[in-house]
Amino acid sequence: MASKRTAMVAGGLALASAALMAFLGVWEGEGEYTVYADSLAGGLPTVCKGITPYTSSRPVVVGETWTAAECEAEEQRVVEQTQHALARCIEQPVPQHVFDALTSHAHNLGWPATCGSRAVRLINAGRLDAGCRALAWHPDGRPAWSYAGGRFYQGLHNRRLAEMAMCLGGQ
Repeated sequence: MASKRTAMVAGGLALASAALMAFLGVWEGEGEYTVYADSLAGGLPTVCKGITPYTSSRPVVVGETWTAAECEAEEQRVVEQTQHALARCIEQPVPQHVFDALTSHAHNLGWPATCGSRAVRLINAGRLDAGCRALAWHPDGRPAWSYAGGRFYQGLHNRRLAEMAMCLGGQ
């Protein structure tokens, strides 16, 4: 079973940790086996825990139904691929909970956005707490990464706050 893999990346970090996969289930949907058009993403076809045509190795067609096993395998593949990309841009050793929080952010926004973020720049500069806080807040106190189509969404900000809390060491 794919979820029981114990793959590791540099520094001994687990890929697709159980804590991360549970977190994604809360924020991306647990048991979302029918492909739907994500309204916050402009109708982007989405299934499982946030799998889209941009990340999937197979077509994602609105209305199609995937099995639990298909979702689990694709989620594992996508998360591990994202984490390998993150491991290349995170230049400082980080604890698992920081890696998992950054992975959630990248899973939602794309690893290029996360790797290019102020949060990762701060973490790479050795400012871990400031980097974690940057997942949810701009320096001027405005919510960060909480907008879609130029509009603020409390649900997105709630996710950013949860990622910040995870990053800072809480679940």
